[in-house]
Amino acid sequence: MTQAQTPTLRAFALLERLIEVGAPVSLADLARDAGMPKTSLHRLLASFEGAGLVAREPGTKPAYVVGPRLAQLGLSIVLRAGARRERHAILAALVADIGETCNLTMLHENEVLYLDRVEASWPLRLELKPGSRVPAHCSASGKLMIALLPREQRSALVHAMRLSRHTPNTIVDPGLLESELDRIAHRGIAVDNEEFVTGIACVAAPVIDASGACIAALAVHAPVSRMPLSLALDQVPRLQQAAQALATTF
Repeated sequence: MTQAQTPTLRAFALLERLIEVGAPVSLADLARDAGMPKTSLHRLLASFEGAGLVAREPGTKPAYVVGPRLAQLGLSIVLRAGARRERHAILAALVADIGETCNLTMLHENEVLYLDRVEASWPLRLELKPGSRVPAHCSASGKLMIALLPREQRSALVHAMRLSRHTPNTIVDPGLLESELDRIAHRGIAVDNEEFVTGIACVAAPVIDASGACIAALAVHAPVSRMPLSLALDQVPRLQQAAQALATTF
């Protein structure tokens, strides 16, 4: 953390540090990074905590994480970013080409957050508006984004998740889910074989940034009566092409 010139910028840099780490940070580490006395930093963090910008992790030593208000602010920025029109145009072109509903999502904690979605014109479809959330363990996009996390982070997330059953095909055993994630990481794509909604199949491809990290997922889904999983897998090259175009908008 670089030393900012004003108290306001120092406070902002502190929030940036919590976002960057993505894990609980101790008061001592934050004080060292910020170059601030612990007493001053503690007062600042207390005010942030009261405003919902940070939260304190339970434990013997004070440790802080991003709070719900700061997390919601970040999500609101992503959902309303200036590149949204460009992303929507890419999705619309993909739907016109494939003929089925496509969506762009990100992983938020243990859920999949819908950033954008373009519906196909078919009368039989599953509608989920931008801002909607679905469980990550039973969606193609969620499993894909979890699979591409660093292994330790991935394992910790899997064992912390509530693996609720939504259909007979939902994977609810952590060991089986870890094996499925290994296969997904190897293939670079993921499928939802009627795991979230009976009768709906889905295929997802990753959106990879310049550093090689998966920052989002692009997926197509449809009723299996119209597009069985085998036909959905035929759309992978087109999904990957659109995912590359979407990566340039982040």
